[in-house]
Amino acid sequence: MAMQPRYHLVTMFHTLNLQGSEIAALLVAISFAAGLNVYATVATLGILAHANLLQLPSGLHALADWWIIGACLGLFAIEFVVDKIPVVDLIWNALHTFVRVPVAALLAFGATSQLSPLKQMLATIIGGAIALAAHSSKTALRAVVTPSPEPLSNTALSLGEDVLAVGLTWFATAHPYSAAVLVLLFLTIIAVLIRKVSRALGMMFRSSKLSLL
Repeated sequence: MAMQPRYHLVTMFHTLNLQGSEIAALLVAISFAAGLNVYATVATLGILAHANLLQLPSGLHALADWWIIGACLGLFAIEFVVDKIPVVDLIWNALHTFVRVPVAALLAFGATSQLSPLKQMLATIIGGAIALAAHSSKTALRAVVTPSPEPLSNTALSLGEDVLAVGLTWFATAHPYSAAVLVLLFLTIIAVLIRKVSRALGMMFRSSKLSLL
């Protein structure tokens, strides 16, 4: 008899001494996905759990509730439209600084309920920080693309973010290490770009200051 596919995340989370690195890898990927689109991330986790394709740790069992899944799908539908409207998307993303980052931190907190309070708090802070990095890079990129007169670039960018959030969440449940490596690669690229932009802005500031003298 063929075995049904199942990702044993409960076992993974409850055998910390043996699978601790898998916990960290999974949280890295999910936190990044939540920073891009928290509603898509939570809905994906909930649907996988409700379909018995994913067993959530005890601290995240509520995500499999249809009320939570339905609410996230509804909000995802709203974001799917709003996030593709120039200028409006900037306002939406700015407001969601207070949604994506805290929810990502709460996901990390709930997923590590079996850890000591200190380690759980550390995981919460790291989860929020990774989500903030993803969210900030998304918002900054939108600020650059939004002034473009043609709407296709903004729409394509938004679609790519939606696909990445859902795909990364699913991929992380099956291949946590590979998903974490991808996220670390993304974070490295983000750090390099931030450094280059900061240096460029610094040079512009210094040149403008010299011109005024």
